[in-house]
Amino acid sequence: MESQLANLHLDGGSNADQKHNRLVHPTNSSLRPLAPSSSIASNMAMNMGVNMQHFNRIAAAQPLNGSRLSTQQQQQPSHVKSRPPSVAGTSTASGTSYRPQPGQQQQSSKQPLIASSSKQSAAPAPAPAPSAAGAVDLGRYDGGLERDEARGRRGTMQFDPLTLSSADGGKSHPPTRVWSFNDFEMGRPLGKGKFGRVYMVRTRGGPNKGYIIALKCMYKNELVENKVEKQLRREIEIQMNLRHPHILRLHGYFHDEGRVFLMLEFAGRGELYKLMNKLPDRRFEEKVAATYIAQMADALSYLHSKHVIHRDIKPENLLLGIKGDLKIGDFGWSVHAPGNRRQTLCGTLDYLPPEMVNGEQHDKAVDLWALGVLCYEFLEGVPPFEELENAPAGTYRRINNIDFKIPRHFSPEAADLVRALLKKKPDDRLPLTRVLRHPWIMKYDPDACRRASRGKIQ
Repeated sequence: MESQLANLHLDGGSNADQKHNRLVHPTNSSLRPLAPSSSIASNMAMNMGVNMQHFNRIAAAQPLNGSRLSTQQQQQPSHVKSRPPSVAGTSTASGTSYRPQPGQQQQSSKQPLIASSSKQSAAPAPAPAPSAAGAVDLGRYDGGLERDEARGRRGTMQFDPLTLSSADGGKSHPPTRVWSFNDFEMGRPLGKGKFGRVYMVRTRGGPNKGYIIALKCMYKNELVENKVEKQLRREIEIQMNLRHPHILRLHGYFHDEGRVFLMLEFAGRGELYKLMNKLPDRRFEEKVAATYIAQMADALSYLHSKHVIHRDIKPENLLLGIKGDLKIGDFGWSVHAPGNRRQTLCGTLDYLPPEMVNGEQHDKAVDLWALGVLCYEFLEGVPPFEELENAPAGTYRRINNIDFKIPRHFSPEAADLVRALLKKKPDDRLPLTRVLRHPWIMKYDPDACRRASRGKIQ
Protein backbone atom coordinates (compact mmCIF):
# COMPACT_ATOMS: atom_id res chain seq x y z
CA MET A 1 0.00 0.00 0.00
CA GLU A 2 2.71 2.47 0.97
CA SER A 3 4.54 1.90 -2.30
CA GLN A 4 1.36 2.83 -4.13
CA LEU A 5 1.22 6.03 -2.14
CA ALA A 6 4.74 7.04 -3.07
CA ASN A 7 3.37 9.14 -5.93
CA LEU A 8 2.28 11.71 -3.37
CA HIS A 9 5.26 14.08 -3.01
CA LEU A 10 5.67 16.73 -0.34
CA ASP A 11 8.99 18.43 -0.96
CA GLY A 12 10.65 21.42 0.65
CA GLY A 13 9.21 23.62 3.35
CA SER A 14 12.08 23.10 5.77
CA ASN A 15 11.93 26.55 7.30
CA ALA A 16 8.45 26.33 8.81
CA ASP A 17 8.23 27.34 12.46
CA GLN A 18 6.05 25.73 15.12
CA LYS A 19 3.74 28.69 15.80
CA HIS A 20 0.02 28.28 15.24
CA ASN A 21 -0.22 31.13 12.77
CA ARG A 22 -3.38 31.70 10.84
CA LEU A 23 -3.47 31.15 7.15
CA VAL A 24 -4.70 32.71 3.94
CA HIS A 25 -6.37 30.87 1.12
CA PRO A 26 -4.84 31.87 -2.24
CA THR A 27 -8.02 32.73 -4.08
CA ASN A 28 -6.53 32.28 -7.55
CA SER A 29 -4.41 29.22 -6.90
CA SER A 30 -4.93 26.26 -9.17
CA LEU A 31 -6.44 23.28 -7.43
CA ARG A 32 -5.63 19.80 -8.62
CA PRO A 33 -7.97 17.03 -7.57
CA LEU A 34 -6.94 13.87 -5.82
CA ALA A 35 -8.70 10.73 -6.90
CA PRO A 36 -11.83 9.83 -4.93
CA SER A 37 -13.42 6.45 -4.81
CA SER A 38 -15.75 6.02 -7.75
CA SER A 39 -17.86 3.57 -5.76
CA ILE A 40 -18.66 6.36 -3.34
CA ALA A 41 -19.56 8.79 -6.08
CA SER A 42 -21.91 6.33 -7.72
CA ASN A 43 -24.00 6.02 -4.56
CA MET A 44 -23.83 9.67 -3.61
CA ALA A 45 -27.22 10.91 -4.76
CA MET A 46 -29.13 8.03 -3.22
CA ASN A 47 -27.26 8.21 0.10
CA MET A 48 -27.65 11.97 0.30
CA GLY A 49 -31.38 11.78 -0.17
CA VAL A 50 -31.82 9.24 2.61
CA ASN A 51 -29.45 11.03 4.95
CA MET A 52 -31.03 14.41 4.29
CA GLN A 53 -34.44 13.21 5.41
CA HIS A 54 -32.94 11.62 8.49
CA PHE A 55 -30.95 14.73 9.39
CA ASN A 56 -33.96 17.00 8.96
CA ARG A 57 -35.87 14.91 11.49
CA ILE A 58 -32.99 15.01 13.93
CA ALA A 59 -32.38 18.73 13.44
CA ALA A 60 -36.04 19.56 13.98
CA ALA A 61 -36.07 17.67 17.27
CA GLN A 62 -32.59 18.72 18.41
CA PRO A 63 -31.37 21.86 16.63
CA LEU A 64 -27.61 22.07 16.73
CA ASN A 65 -27.60 25.82 17.17
CA GLY A 66 -29.22 25.51 20.57
CA SER A 67 -25.99 24.56 22.30
CA ARG A 68 -23.39 26.31 20.16
CA LEU A 69 -20.52 28.00 21.95
CA SER A 70 -18.86 31.21 20.95
CA THR A 71 -15.55 31.08 19.12
CA GLN A 72 -13.73 32.19 22.24
CA GLN A 73 -15.29 29.42 24.30
CA GLN A 74 -14.26 26.80 21.80
CA GLN A 75 -10.58 27.67 21.96
CA GLN A 76 -8.58 25.38 24.25
CA PRO A 77 -7.29 27.17 27.38
CA SER A 78 -3.54 27.64 27.58
CA HIS A 79 -3.27 25.57 30.76
CA VAL A 80 -4.80 22.48 29.18
CA LYS A 81 -2.23 19.82 28.38
CA SER A 82 -2.53 16.81 26.14
CA ARG A 83 -1.76 13.16 26.59
CA PRO A 84 1.40 12.48 24.56
CA PRO A 85 0.21 11.47 21.10
CA SER A 86 2.92 8.89 20.65
CA VAL A 87 5.81 7.28 22.47
CA ALA A 88 8.23 8.67 19.92
CA GLY A 89 6.86 12.14 20.52
CA THR A 90 5.63 12.57 16.96
CA SER A 91 2.20 14.02 16.54
CA THR A 92 -0.16 12.37 14.09
CA ALA A 93 -1.03 14.00 10.82
CA SER A 94 -4.38 14.94 12.23
CA GLY A 95 -2.90 16.40 15.39
CA THR A 96 -6.12 17.78 16.82
CA SER A 97 -6.61 16.10 20.18
CA TYR A 98 -6.12 17.96 23.43
CA ARG A 99 -6.86 16.47 26.83
CA PRO A 100 -7.34 18.40 30.11
CA GLN A 101 -5.71 17.57 33.39
CA PRO A 102 -7.78 15.48 35.83
CA GLY A 103 -10.38 17.58 37.58
CA GLN A 104 -10.55 20.27 34.92
CA GLN A 105 -13.90 20.72 33.22
CA GLN A 106 -14.17 21.37 29.52
CA GLN A 107 -16.52 24.19 28.61
CA SER A 108 -17.86 22.50 25.55
CA SER A 109 -21.17 21.87 23.95
CA LYS A 110 -22.32 18.70 22.28
CA GLN A 111 -20.77 19.95 19.07
CA PRO A 112 -17.76 18.01 17.76
CA LEU A 113 -14.19 19.23 17.66
CA ILE A 114 -13.37 17.10 14.65
CA ALA A 115 -15.94 16.00 12.18
CA SER A 116 -16.17 14.98 8.62
CA SER A 117 -18.01 14.80 5.34
CA SER A 118 -17.45 15.86 1.76
CA LYS A 119 -18.50 16.34 -1.77
CA GLN A 120 -15.56 14.93 -3.62
CA SER A 121 -15.91 11.26 -2.95
CA ALA A 122 -18.85 10.05 -0.99
CA ALA A 123 -22.10 11.27 0.36
CA PRO A 124 -21.43 13.62 3.23
CA ALA A 125 -23.27 13.27 6.49
CA PRO A 126 -25.72 15.89 5.36
CA ALA A 127 -27.54 18.66 7.09
CA PRO A 128 -30.54 20.55 5.78
CA ALA A 129 -30.11 23.37 3.34
CA PRO A 130 -30.73 26.85 4.78
CA SER A 131 -34.40 27.37 5.46
CA ALA A 132 -36.61 29.48 7.65
CA ALA A 133 -37.16 26.72 10.18
CA GLY A 134 -34.83 24.00 11.38
CA ALA A 135 -31.73 25.17 9.49
CA VAL A 136 -28.43 24.23 11.05
CA ASP A 137 -26.50 27.18 12.42
CA LEU A 138 -22.93 27.05 11.13
CA GLY A 139 -21.78 29.58 13.68
CA ARG A 140 -19.43 32.44 13.02
CA TYR A 141 -16.41 31.91 10.81
CA ASP A 142 -13.32 33.43 12.45
CA GLY A 143 -11.46 34.19 9.21
CA GLY A 144 -8.61 31.97 10.30
CA LEU A 145 -7.85 30.74 6.78
CA GLU A 146 -7.50 34.25 5.36
CA ARG A 147 -5.52 36.06 8.04
CA ASP A 148 -2.03 34.65 7.76
CA GLU A 149 -0.74 33.97 4.28
CA ALA A 150 2.71 32.96 5.50
CA ARG A 151 1.74 29.68 7.13
CA GLY A 152 0.37 28.20 3.94
CA ARG A 153 2.87 29.71 1.49
CA ARG A 154 6.18 29.06 3.24
CA GLY A 155 8.53 26.90 1.22
CA THR A 156 8.37 25.56 -2.32
CA MET A 157 6.07 22.58 -2.41
CA GLN A 158 5.06 19.98 -4.96
CA PHE A 159 1.99 17.91 -4.13
CA ASP A 160 1.42 15.61 -7.07
CA PRO A 161 -1.98 14.04 -7.69
CA LEU A 162 -2.44 10.86 -5.71
CA THR A 163 -4.08 7.79 -7.15
CA LEU A 164 -5.41 5.73 -4.29
CA SER A 165 -5.77 1.99 -4.37
CA SER A 166 -8.53 0.21 -2.53
CA ALA A 167 -7.65 -1.72 0.58
CA ASP A 168 -9.80 -4.48 -0.89
CA GLY A 169 -7.66 -5.11 -3.87
CA GLY A 170 -6.14 -2.40 -5.79
CA LYS A 171 -8.12 -0.54 -8.39
CA SER A 172 -7.29 3.12 -8.87
CA HIS A 173 -10.08 5.60 -9.44
CA PRO A 174 -10.04 8.71 -11.65
CA PRO A 175 -11.24 11.99 -10.16
CA THR A 176 -14.96 12.72 -10.48
CA ARG A 177 -14.95 16.43 -9.70
CA VAL A 178 -12.56 19.25 -8.83
CA TRP A 179 -13.23 20.71 -5.41
CA SER A 180 -11.93 23.97 -4.02
CA PHE A 181 -12.13 26.08 -0.91
CA ASN A 182 -14.74 28.29 -2.57
CA ASP A 183 -17.19 25.37 -2.80
CA PHE A 184 -17.93 25.73 0.92
CA GLU A 185 -19.71 28.21 3.14
CA MET A 186 -17.44 28.50 6.15
CA GLY A 187 -18.77 28.15 9.68
CA ARG A 188 -17.38 28.04 13.16
CA PRO A 189 -14.04 26.42 14.03
CA LEU A 190 -14.40 22.93 15.45
CA GLY A 191 -10.82 22.65 16.59
CA LYS A 192 -7.19 23.26 15.80
CA GLY A 193 -4.04 21.24 16.08
CA LYS A 194 -0.35 21.35 15.35
CA PHE A 195 -0.78 21.22 11.58
CA GLY A 196 -4.06 22.94 10.91
CA ARG A 197 -7.70 23.62 11.70
CA VAL A 198 -11.10 21.98 11.38
CA TYR A 199 -14.20 23.96 10.40
CA MET A 200 -17.89 23.24 10.20
CA VAL A 201 -18.90 24.07 6.62
CA ARG A 202 -21.88 23.87 4.28
CA THR A 203 -21.62 22.91 0.62
CA ARG A 204 -22.50 25.59 -1.94
CA GLY A 205 -24.45 25.35 -5.20
CA GLY A 206 -25.28 22.48 -7.48
CA PRO A 207 -27.24 19.34 -6.62
CA ASN A 208 -25.32 18.89 -3.37
CA LYS A 209 -26.05 22.33 -1.97
CA GLY A 210 -26.63 22.68 1.74
CA TYR A 211 -24.92 19.64 3.23
CA ILE A 212 -23.01 19.99 6.49
CA ILE A 213 -19.52 18.53 6.66
CA ALA A 214 -16.27 19.17 8.53
CA LEU A 215 -13.36 20.56 6.54
CA LYS A 216 -9.92 19.82 7.93
CA CYS A 217 -7.13 22.04 6.62
CA MET A 218 -3.48 21.03 7.07
CA TYR A 219 -0.32 22.80 5.92
CA LYS A 220 2.06 20.95 3.63
CA ASN A 221 5.28 22.54 4.86
CA GLU A 222 4.48 21.65 8.47
CA LEU A 223 3.63 18.08 7.52
CA VAL A 224 6.99 17.78 5.77
CA GLU A 225 8.98 19.48 8.51
CA ASN A 226 7.52 17.17 11.13
CA LYS A 227 7.92 14.12 8.88
CA VAL A 228 4.28 13.07 9.11
CA GLU A 229 3.39 13.19 5.42
CA LYS A 230 3.63 9.39 5.40
CA GLN A 231 0.99 9.25 8.13
CA LEU A 232 -1.27 11.52 6.09
CA ARG A 233 -0.90 9.27 3.06
CA ARG A 234 -1.76 6.28 5.22
CA GLU A 235 -4.73 8.04 6.80
CA ILE A 236 -6.19 8.99 3.41
CA GLU A 237 -5.49 5.62 1.83
CA ILE A 238 -7.16 3.69 4.64
CA GLN A 239 -10.04 5.95 5.62
CA MET A 240 -11.22 6.61 2.06
CA ASN A 241 -12.02 2.93 1.65
CA LEU A 242 -13.89 2.33 4.92
CA ARG A 243 -17.69 2.24 5.16
CA HIS A 244 -19.00 1.46 8.62
CA PRO A 245 -21.52 3.21 10.88
CA HIS A 246 -18.98 3.44 13.72
CA ILE A 247 -16.08 4.72 11.61
CA LEU A 248 -15.91 8.40 10.69
CA ARG A 249 -16.14 8.67 6.92
CA LEU A 250 -13.60 10.49 4.78
CA HIS A 251 -15.62 11.60 1.77
CA GLY A 252 -12.97 13.39 -0.25
CA TYR A 253 -9.93 15.63 -0.29
CA PHE A 254 -8.19 18.27 -2.40
CA HIS A 255 -5.19 20.57 -2.15
CA ASP A 256 -3.76 23.90 -3.25
CA GLU A 257 -0.21 25.29 -3.21
CA GLY A 258 0.25 25.15 0.53
CA ARG A 259 -2.57 23.15 2.06
CA VAL A 260 -4.33 19.81 2.06
CA PHE A 261 -8.07 19.68 2.78
CA LEU A 262 -9.87 16.60 4.09
CA MET A 263 -13.65 16.48 3.73
CA LEU A 264 -15.01 14.55 6.67
CA GLU A 265 -18.29 13.36 8.08
CA PHE A 266 -19.69 15.81 10.62
CA ALA A 267 -19.91 14.18 14.05
CA GLY A 268 -22.81 16.12 15.49
CA ARG A 269 -22.18 15.50 19.20
CA GLY A 270 -18.48 16.08 19.28
CA GLU A 271 -15.56 14.38 20.95
CA LEU A 272 -16.03 11.57 23.41
CA TYR A 273 -13.29 12.69 25.76
CA LYS A 274 -14.99 16.06 26.20
CA LEU A 275 -18.14 14.26 27.25
CA MET A 276 -16.10 12.17 29.70
CA ASN A 277 -14.53 15.28 31.19
CA LYS A 278 -17.96 16.65 32.06
CA LEU A 279 -18.96 13.52 33.99
CA PRO A 280 -18.39 12.97 37.72
CA ASP A 281 -14.97 11.30 38.01
CA ARG A 282 -14.99 10.99 34.18
CA ARG A 283 -16.93 7.72 34.48
CA PHE A 284 -19.72 6.31 32.34
CA GLU A 285 -22.50 4.21 33.76
CA GLU A 286 -22.02 0.56 32.87
CA LYS A 287 -24.94 0.54 30.45
CA VAL A 288 -23.43 3.40 28.45
CA ALA A 289 -19.92 1.93 28.61
CA ALA A 290 -21.15 -1.49 27.45
CA THR A 291 -22.95 0.08 24.49
CA TYR A 292 -19.84 2.01 23.47
CA ILE A 293 -17.60 -1.06 23.82
CA ALA A 294 -20.01 -3.08 21.67
CA GLN A 295 -19.88 -0.39 18.98
CA MET A 296 -16.08 -0.31 19.17
CA ALA A 297 -15.86 -4.10 18.91
CA ASP A 298 -18.12 -4.01 15.85
CA ALA A 299 -15.97 -1.32 14.18
CA LEU A 300 -12.70 -3.09 15.01
CA SER A 301 -14.08 -6.37 13.68
CA TYR A 302 -14.82 -4.60 10.40
CA LEU A 303 -11.33 -3.04 10.29
CA HIS A 304 -9.64 -6.36 10.93
CA SER A 305 -11.70 -7.98 8.18
CA LYS A 306 -10.11 -5.38 5.87
CA HIS A 307 -6.64 -6.17 7.25
CA VAL A 308 -6.48 -2.77 8.96
CA ILE A 309 -4.97 -2.47 12.44
CA HIS A 310 -5.86 0.83 14.11
CA ARG A 311 -3.06 0.92 16.75
CA ASP A 312 -4.19 4.12 18.46
CA ILE A 313 -7.56 3.51 20.10
CA LYS A 314 -8.18 6.05 22.89
CA PRO A 315 -10.97 8.47 23.90
CA GLU A 316 -9.31 11.38 22.10
CA ASN A 317 -9.73 9.58 18.77
CA LEU A 318 -13.42 8.81 19.23
CA LEU A 319 -16.33 11.00 18.18
CA LEU A 320 -20.09 10.95 18.67
CA GLY A 321 -22.56 11.07 15.80
CA ILE A 322 -25.79 13.06 15.72
CA LYS A 323 -27.62 10.18 17.46
CA GLY A 324 -24.84 9.67 20.01
CA ASP A 325 -23.29 6.62 18.36
CA LEU A 326 -19.54 6.14 18.65
CA LYS A 327 -17.24 6.71 15.66
CA ILE A 328 -13.53 6.05 15.28
CA GLY A 329 -12.13 9.29 13.93
CA ASP A 330 -8.33 9.20 13.55
CA PHE A 331 -6.35 6.82 11.36
CA GLY A 332 -2.95 8.51 11.47
CA TRP A 333 -1.29 5.51 13.14
CA SER A 334 -3.35 2.84 11.37
CA VAL A 335 -1.74 0.38 9.03
CA HIS A 336 -2.99 -1.85 6.22
CA ALA A 337 -1.23 -5.08 7.08
CA PRO A 338 -2.34 -8.12 5.05
CA GLY A 339 0.67 -9.98 6.49
CA ASN A 340 -0.81 -9.21 9.90
CA ARG A 341 2.47 -8.51 11.71
CA ARG A 342 4.20 -5.16 12.35
CA GLN A 343 7.19 -4.00 14.40
CA THR A 344 6.74 -0.25 14.79
CA LEU A 345 6.41 1.59 18.09
CA CYS A 346 3.50 3.99 17.81
CA GLY A 347 0.31 4.96 19.57
CA THR A 348 -0.29 6.38 23.04
CA LEU A 349 1.67 4.99 25.99
CA ASP A 350 -1.31 4.38 28.29
CA TYR A 351 -2.85 2.13 25.62
CA LEU A 352 0.24 0.26 24.39
CA PRO A 353 0.31 -3.53 24.92
CA PRO A 354 3.38 -5.34 26.29
CA GLU A 355 4.54 -6.52 22.85
CA MET A 356 4.73 -2.93 21.56
CA VAL A 357 6.36 -1.62 24.74
CA ASN A 358 9.06 -4.25 24.29
CA GLY A 359 9.53 -3.51 20.59
CA GLU A 360 8.33 -6.95 19.51
CA GLN A 361 6.27 -7.87 16.49
CA HIS A 362 2.58 -7.18 16.87
CA ASP A 363 -0.65 -7.89 15.06
CA LYS A 364 -4.34 -7.03 15.30
CA ALA A 365 -4.36 -8.21 18.93
CA VAL A 366 -2.98 -4.77 19.87
CA ASP A 367 -6.48 -3.41 19.23
CA LEU A 368 -7.94 -6.01 21.61
CA TRP A 369 -5.62 -4.79 24.36
CA ALA A 370 -6.57 -1.18 23.63
CA LEU A 371 -10.26 -2.13 23.82
CA GLY A 372 -9.65 -3.51 27.31
CA VAL A 373 -7.86 -0.32 28.38
CA LEU A 374 -10.70 1.73 26.91
CA CYS A 375 -13.31 -0.31 28.77
CA TYR A 376 -11.43 0.22 32.03
CA GLU A 377 -11.12 3.97 31.44
CA PHE A 378 -14.82 4.27 30.58
CA LEU A 379 -15.69 2.76 33.96
CA GLU A 380 -12.94 4.22 36.17
CA GLY A 381 -12.11 7.54 34.50
CA VAL A 382 -8.37 6.82 34.17
CA PRO A 383 -6.40 4.17 32.25
CA PRO A 384 -5.45 1.04 34.24
CA PHE A 385 -1.67 1.46 33.92
CA GLU A 386 -1.39 5.22 34.37
CA GLU A 387 1.54 6.21 36.59
CA LEU A 388 1.68 9.95 37.20
CA GLU A 389 4.56 10.10 39.69
CA ASN A 390 7.05 7.98 37.78
CA ALA A 391 6.06 8.40 34.16
CA PRO A 392 6.87 7.02 31.70
CA ALA A 393 9.06 4.38 33.34
CA GLY A 394 6.39 3.45 35.87
CA THR A 395 3.78 3.04 33.16
CA TYR A 396 6.11 0.81 31.11
CA ARG A 397 6.74 -1.35 34.18
CA ARG A 398 3.07 -1.70 35.03
CA ILE A 399 2.17 -2.64 31.44
CA ASN A 400 4.89 -5.29 31.32
CA ASN A 401 3.78 -6.76 34.62
CA ILE A 402 0.04 -6.46 33.82
CA ASP A 403 -0.14 -4.50 37.07
CA PHE A 404 -3.66 -3.14 37.44
CA LYS A 405 -6.44 -3.41 40.00
CA ILE A 406 -10.14 -3.85 39.38
CA PRO A 407 -12.06 -1.18 41.34
CA ARG A 408 -14.81 -2.36 43.67
CA HIS A 409 -17.55 -0.59 41.76
CA PHE A 410 -16.96 -2.72 38.63
CA SER A 411 -19.64 -5.35 38.17
CA PRO A 412 -18.35 -8.95 38.01
CA GLU A 413 -19.22 -9.11 34.30
CA ALA A 414 -17.36 -5.89 33.49
CA ALA A 415 -14.33 -7.01 35.48
CA ASP A 416 -14.31 -10.31 33.61
CA LEU A 417 -14.29 -8.61 30.21
CA VAL A 418 -11.44 -6.27 31.19
CA ARG A 419 -9.35 -9.18 32.46
CA ALA A 420 -10.12 -11.21 29.33
CA LEU A 421 -8.78 -8.43 27.09
CA LEU A 422 -5.75 -7.36 29.15
CA LYS A 423 -3.76 -10.55 28.70
CA LYS A 424 0.01 -10.40 28.22
CA LYS A 425 0.04 -13.00 25.44
CA PRO A 426 -1.76 -11.64 22.36
CA ASP A 427 -3.26 -15.03 21.51
CA ASP A 428 -4.92 -15.20 24.94
CA ARG A 429 -6.96 -12.02 24.45
CA LEU A 430 -10.68 -12.41 23.93
CA PRO A 431 -11.57 -12.29 20.20
CA LEU A 432 -13.95 -9.59 19.04
CA THR A 433 -16.64 -12.10 18.13
CA ARG A 434 -16.67 -13.26 21.74
CA VAL A 435 -16.56 -9.69 23.03
CA LEU A 436 -19.87 -9.07 21.27
CA ARG A 437 -21.29 -12.19 22.93
CA HIS A 438 -19.83 -11.49 26.37
CA PRO A 439 -22.38 -11.55 29.24
CA TRP A 440 -21.62 -7.92 30.13
CA ILE A 441 -22.35 -6.74 26.59
CA MET A 442 -25.42 -8.97 26.26
CA LYS A 443 -26.74 -7.73 29.61
CA TYR A 444 -26.99 -4.12 28.42
CA ASP A 445 -27.04 -4.49 24.63
CA PRO A 446 -28.51 -7.89 23.71
CA ASP A 447 -28.77 -6.96 20.01
CA ALA A 448 -25.08 -6.03 19.68
CA CYS A 449 -24.06 -9.30 18.08
CA ARG A 450 -27.00 -9.25 15.67
CA ARG A 451 -26.18 -5.69 14.59
CA ALA A 452 -22.51 -6.47 14.03
CA SER A 453 -21.58 -5.77 10.42
CA ARG A 454 -19.58 -9.01 9.98
CA GLY A 455 -17.36 -7.23 7.48
CA LYS A 456 -20.15 -5.93 5.26
CA ILE A 457 -19.83 -2.52 3.60
CA GLN A 458 -22.21 -0.05 5.21
